[in-house]
Amino acid sequence: MAVATLILLLLVLVAVSGVLVRFLPLPLPIIQIVLGILLAWPIDGLHVEMEPALFLLVFVPPLLFIEGLLLPKREFRELAPQIFGLAFGLVFFTVVVFGYALHWLLPVVPLPVAFALAAVLSPTDALAVSSIVGRDIVPARIRHILEGESLLNDASGLVVLRFAVAAALTGHFSLGETAITFWLVALGGVAAGLVTLWATSKALRIVAKIGDIRPEVQVMILILLPFAAYLLAEEIHASGILAAVTAGLYTSRTGLFGALSIPARMQNAALVDVLSFTFNGAIFLMLGLQLPGIIRTVPSELSLYGTVWEPVLAVLTLTLILLAIRFAWIVFGSAVRGAINRWRGREAQRLTGRLKVVMTLAGVRGAITLAGILSLPLVLPDGSPFPARDLVIFIAAGVIICSLVVASVALPAVARGIPLEEEDVIANEERLARVTAAEAAIARIEEMVEESRDDPAVYETRMAASQQLIPFYRQRIVLGDADDPAAQDLLPVIGAMTEAALDAERAALVGLLRSHKINDTTMRAIMSEVTLTLALIAKKKGSTGH
Repeated sequence: MAVATLILLLLVLVAVSGVLVRFLPLPLPIIQIVLGILLAWPIDGLHVEMEPALFLLVFVPPLLFIEGLLLPKREFRELAPQIFGLAFGLVFFTVVVFGYALHWLLPVVPLPVAFALAAVLSPTDALAVSSIVGRDIVPARIRHILEGESLLNDASGLVVLRFAVAAALTGHFSLGETAITFWLVALGGVAAGLVTLWATSKALRIVAKIGDIRPEVQVMILILLPFAAYLLAEEIHASGILAAVTAGLYTSRTGLFGALSIPARMQNAALVDVLSFTFNGAIFLMLGLQLPGIIRTVPSELSLYGTVWEPVLAVLTLTLILLAIRFAWIVFGSAVRGAINRWRGREAQRLTGRLKVVMTLAGVRGAITLAGILSLPLVLPDGSPFPARDLVIFIAAGVIICSLVVASVALPAVARGIPLEEEDVIANEERLARVTAAEAAIARIEEMVEESRDDPAVYETRMAASQQLIPFYRQRIVLGDADDPAAQDLLPVIGAMTEAALDAERAALVGLLRSHKINDTTMRAIMSEVTLTLALIAKKKGSTGH
């Protein structure tokens, strides 16, 4: 009963946070973490023990799968050198530099444990990055790099954590063995994701051939995909996170969605948004629930004189060290890519100083960091306590809070005024896609009419159908061709008249329901169609600015 109450409470707070973000000048993750903290404080507040393995299984695979699914694949390929440089190169650089720096500042932390903390602090949080680095803050190119990085560095950071913990437990470490094992674990995760994706695609095609299968069955198979990929990878001791990400990145390449029925596609699209919002919120609420219990007990190593400012200053210093490491790597990577492009005689977009600072500040830590550090074992093989465990958990929690606050406060100020021309490119691509698709549809309809000229009955039927369909596609061309002066005049008129007509439909349906001429089931079926059309109009208004 307690678990059910907690789940319902989390769902209520996720909904509340969605309302509060409309009135508070704070990113959604910050609001959700604060709600979690308030729920857990004071002393008699709600206390929830987070099981790291269960947390990673329930929350992480579906969310990273969705992020991989929605990530623009063309941009991912184009920006792959920058993304991989941050997702792998920066992780190793952070582990080495921050690990040695922490061990030097706090000798009580053994070097393998310092490396373990650096490993869990190296991944950025995909969910926090997406929430803080919005479309109206940084150019699309930078946003895609940050999102791609945060998708992949979870896997690299947690794999390095595994080796660091093994070194702390056994006292043995081999760089050569670690490097080989790392790539085996990474490649195994990619392979597990691809195998699961292939099997799911085959299963959906079999279901489609059977016919007359409820769309909910197809959607359920798709929902289970990231969990299956994660569990398969973990079973073979590979990276489950990388398996879920791989499945998301390559889903569209397999033609998997083509095997779904139209109702299943619509249900899946709506469910993806709901799951993403709900799970995102639950993760940050859970994060907030853990923080008071961790922060309440300040390790003595960070409070030599018993003042509250000592641990705060220590956490802030370590956060600044992480930011400095990240900034140095971004500057180094930018210089290397510039030199390579000059050597090849290519012209490439250069990162300005402000964009480098933006990318540095966007390196926020989140739930993966906390789950990873909480997974540290309690004791060593000889039964003695794991060294400095409480200390590194406190530092990790503090860095999470500090990085989120710094990014939320500083990013909008630093990024203000940076040109966002890329968004115009996306809008032009959307218009081109709509117009081209509508023109192809009209051409195919006309071709089908011509093909039936030898059969008068079929020709007459198809001609009548084409007279109904072609005006619909011509309207889509008008709505999509915003550069046409005629479209500039027609678009707002068409939108207003369509919206008024749909409002009249809705009023008429309500009248029929109240007079008991239709039942609730019929009302819901027709209203869903009206609502979908209204949503499309609203989206079109938003994209055109009308």
